Amino acid sequence: MDHVAHAEVLVGASRERVWDVLTSPEPRPEIMFGARTVTDWEPGHPITWSGEWEGHAFEDKGEVVDVEPPRRLVVTHFSPMSGQPDVPENYHRLEYVLEPVDGGTKVVLEQDNNSTTESAEHSAGNWRMMLDGLKKVAEASAV
Repeated sequence: MDHVAHAEVLVGASRERVWDVLTSPEPRPEIMFGARTVTDWEPGHPITWSGEWEGHAFEDKGEVVDVEPPRRLVVTHFSPMSGQPDVPENYHRLEYVLEPVDGGTKVVLEQDNNSTTESAEHSAGNWRMMLDGLKKVAEASAV
């Protein structure tokens, strides 16, 4: 279970703007598959992402682990749509790191606890889509 999914994107917006979009409760179709994020961003507190995917309602959940605005965010994540039992060993740890670069922000996302290289690659593809959505929203609102 040590396969790590890795995704990153360069965003033409400030780190603060990217952070605001990343932590916004507002559902956006481009980010987290249009899910509404509910949390108070306090470490140890719950976080949920609820929405609809391909006609099916979903509610993913986890816990806020670490929050260092606007630099780093760590949460756990579990999706019932995975078909796996809701037990701690089936949760992933998601770490977002926002680094200032010339012209914007580099966002790196890593997800641990993938059982195979293939599952890590599948997850990385999903996270790349989410980060592309984050980029689109942050750049559009940065103008």
